Amino acid sequence: MKRNERIDRVELMRTFVRIVDSGSLSAAARQLGTTQATVSRRLQSLETLLGVKLLLRTTHATKLTDDGERCYQHARRVIDSWLALEDEVGQAEDEPVGILRVRAPHAFGQEQLLTPLTQFLQRYPQVSVEWMLNDRSADFLSDNIDCAIRVGAEIDPATVSVLLAEVPRSVVASPALLARYPLPVKPEDLGAMPWIALSSFYRQHIELYDGGSPQPVRVAISPRLSTDSLYVARNTAVSGLGVAVVSSWAVEEDIRQGRLVHLLPEWQPLALPVHLVYPWSRYQPARLRYFLELMREVMPQMAGMRKHIS
Repeated sequence: MKRNERIDRVELMRTFVRIVDSGSLSAAARQLGTTQATVSRRLQSLETLLGVKLLLRTTHATKLTDDGERCYQHARRVIDSWLALEDEVGQAEDEPVGILRVRAPHAFGQEQLLTPLTQFLQRYPQVSVEWMLNDRSADFLSDNIDCAIRVGAEIDPATVSVLLAEVPRSVVASPALLARYPLPVKPEDLGAMPWIALSSFYRQHIELYDGGSPQPVRVAISPRLSTDSLYVARNTAVSGLGVAVVSSWAVEEDIRQGRLVHLLPEWQPLALPVHLVYPWSRYQPARLRYFLELMREVMPQMAGMRKHIS
């Protein structure tokens, strides 16, 4: 019975921490997959157990009391210790367990990352993965995710960011488009052609480097289409709508088969960094540590990828 009471207390603290982190009882309930009434009851139980008021609630805001602030700091440490215990007791060092929630970009998560993801699941049979594809920046609390793989995005300094590799990019156009426009021989010639802008990375201009100078050549472009989808940019480039700068891995086969032409191959856009990002915590579960290890190992070796070049 005492053991059950201790487990209940940990659950009460987990709920309290989630309320504080998420900002409200309703948000905590959504993230915990329970009802607001249950969350409220757990909060009241913890306050009764400790004999203090932890939160001041109005119709518009939730604020920690002084006792609540102290309780929150202690509860975070207790939960970290409990997670470490759950993760390690009764498990071999090389057997992580539980659910890992990962967010990845749409195109990258549907193509390049599926093989290492499958390897990870086959290597660790006691781990399950929720694989969520979204190109937006990750909000770890509201989205309830453990880590995110980000391509080319600016990194939040409040998170831990591990550089895994980088993605080279290519300037491409279809033979049909090149039949209507002179073949460009220098970067400035690209400005006279119609463009498809991949809005996550470029909109009104592109910058190209020749390897000999640290200064890029900036070319103003006039997009016929702007999109945040790598697949849309690639597919419309194949159809002849315009020139596009896309990840080299996505058009490797198209170039080989003649559906696209690699323009000015001696001039390269900057490669995009690939990071694995996760929120800072005193404790990281084994499933996240092992996933990070695998990503660091396989990412630079994947087709169309390379190690980061300083």
